[in-house]
Amino acid sequence: MAFSHPALLVLVRHAESARNIAKKGSVYFADDAARQVVRGVPDHLIELTPDGRKQALQTGNGIRERFGTFDYVYTSGYARTEQTAEGILEAYPAAERSAMRVKPELFIRERDSGFAYDMTTAEAEAAFPWLNEYWQTFGGFMARPPGGESLADVAGRVHMFLVKLAARHAGQKILVVTHGGTLRCFRFLLEGWSYSQAQQWPEGGAPANCGVTTYRGTGSGLELEDYNRVYWTVGSSTDGI
Repeated sequence: MAFSHPALLVLVRHAESARNIAKKGSVYFADDAARQVVRGVPDHLIELTPDGRKQALQTGNGIRERFGTFDYVYTSGYARTEQTAEGILEAYPAAERSAMRVKPELFIRERDSGFAYDMTTAEAEAAFPWLNEYWQTFGGFMARPPGGESLADVAGRVHMFLVKLAARHAGQKILVVTHGGTLRCFRFLLEGWSYSQAQQWPEGGAPANCGVTTYRGTGSGLELEDYNRVYWTVGSSTDGI
């Protein structure tokens, strides 16, 4: 069967990061003490925790056993996705690793969180007293954090990445290591969600760190096989970006 899209698309959220631990699932930092470990570190340089590195290694074993090798491995180019991909690929013998091309891709980077990136809850509420009402009005898919991107904005660039996959990687096996919010945009596009559906995660919630989501190519497109399969047993974070 000839494909106009990849034969296999596997999406993996990055493993546990230092910022996941510091924010503990909150939109902002709880207080100044909570943010000290990562304060001033730009999002693209946030690294994995030791548990995160173990998660990536264990996930690699599960992915290799289930899917074998891939033609291409894409990361967002952020440190935590590159380190996650490196951990996954350690499960493969050197000859298999060398056959897979690993490339960073700007279109699948994390959502830009804007000016409140390093703020505590109290600081954000003082700086943007109107933000909660705005967010309630427009919802979690359309609303933009001050100076940042909405998920709808992110979906626009994810769409461009999917067009690229269709044009360059038809019939191939593709592994993508990306971020939680970006993965939600993949689902919005690939599964034809409405705006209302995209306002929040459906049943099953947000993906775990190193959660694996699989789409198989069919004659009509890419169809969801399973969502958020977890192969690791160490660590427990599902929070943050």
